[in-house]
Amino acid sequence: MTSEKESRVPIMAEGSCLLRKMEISVAEAEKRTGKNAVNMQETYTVYLIETRPADSVTEGHNPVPDSLWRRYSEFELLRNYLLVTYPFIVIPPLPEKRAEFVWHKLSADNMDPDFVERRRIGLENFLLRVASHPVLSSDKIFFLFLTEENGWKEAVFETGFLAKSDSRLKALNATFRVKNPDKRFSELKHYSDELQSVTSQLLRVRARVADRLYGVYKVHGNYGRVFSEWSAIEKEMGDGLQSAGHHMDAYAASVDDILEEEEHYADQLKEYLFYAEAVKAVCRKHELLQYELETASQDLASKKQQQEELAAGTVRTFSFKGMTSKLFGQETPEQREAKLKVLEEQIKEGEEELQKEFVKNAWKDIERFKEQKDHDLREALMSYAVMQISMCKKGIQVWTNAKECFSKM
Repeated sequence: MTSEKESRVPIMAEGSCLLRKMEISVAEAEKRTGKNAVNMQETYTVYLIETRPADSVTEGHNPVPDSLWRRYSEFELLRNYLLVTYPFIVIPPLPEKRAEFVWHKLSADNMDPDFVERRRIGLENFLLRVASHPVLSSDKIFFLFLTEENGWKEAVFETGFLAKSDSRLKALNATFRVKNPDKRFSELKHYSDELQSVTSQLLRVRARVADRLYGVYKVHGNYGRVFSEWSAIEKEMGDGLQSAGHHMDAYAASVDDILEEEEHYADQLKEYLFYAEAVKAVCRKHELLQYELETASQDLASKKQQQEELAAGTVRTFSFKGMTSKLFGQETPEQREAKLKVLEEQIKEGEEELQKEFVKNAWKDIERFKEQKDHDLREALMSYAVMQISMCKKGIQVWTNAKECFSKM
């Protein structure tokens, strides 16, 4: 739906430039068959990315856009690169790989045409989110993803981002062992957990309502069948019953379009379900940096204490030379002092980087994200309410029409 697609175009972030220069869309999806890395036959979906200069459209021209095909796994690679390269940014999430929070009529097959279409819209939304971000939009790898079909993967791996990525175990260890967590990030992490919880509950409720709504609408088809059968045995009431039956049949059939539109609103909620995890990723990175600083500070304090004890001769050792060698290696006192000084300076620089750079940049982006979230969810919930009101009005109209049919009998 054009209106739905337009409603999901993100607000232009202040200072961003790429969407001012380039129009970006994921125009279509295509199913393909080929061999994978282990030479096994597989069926997969590719998505056509189209780009064109924005000024060429505003000047009244309509040039043929540049285009290339990407698999979902390539979108995943791009996002993983962005996560590692910009740990202080709330990276926009990708649409789900497999359908979640489905109701019984909705297919959970990731090759289902309706699901693929919704994912196409979600992937376009992801690209527009990145292209409208004041920092991410300027990334060279992102530009290559949009414009270079061949050689893009090699370019992203050449950045060495995989070697910089933090292991899950390392991040988990930092979460439990950091001694002085930043209260703001702790509260933000708790909020993200709560946001995930409420959006999950809302999506489950919506799936249950969709199930019941589908049944209520379809059962109106039984009214249509009964009225139609009844009309066959009535002479004077026949036309009225037949007309009322047609209204009921139309009402029963309309539920498919209604629930398809509902799925798009559900996808907007899912985006913020996944956004909550992106916010937590920023919090975890802060915890990890804080933990590394605390560990380095402890190491410095321990070495200084050991140095003082050795100098004072208060350490119980079998061999003074062996102990100093074990603690500091084969070094002179001047070299040891220089190493301690370097370590101290590194800790100071790390604290400044954490506080001035990471915290400053992260908090700036979190404020931007909060503004975006409030706007998007308000618009989505209002649109959903308008849709529900419209649906109820259609139901009233159907029964009003049926009443008129009965009155003419």
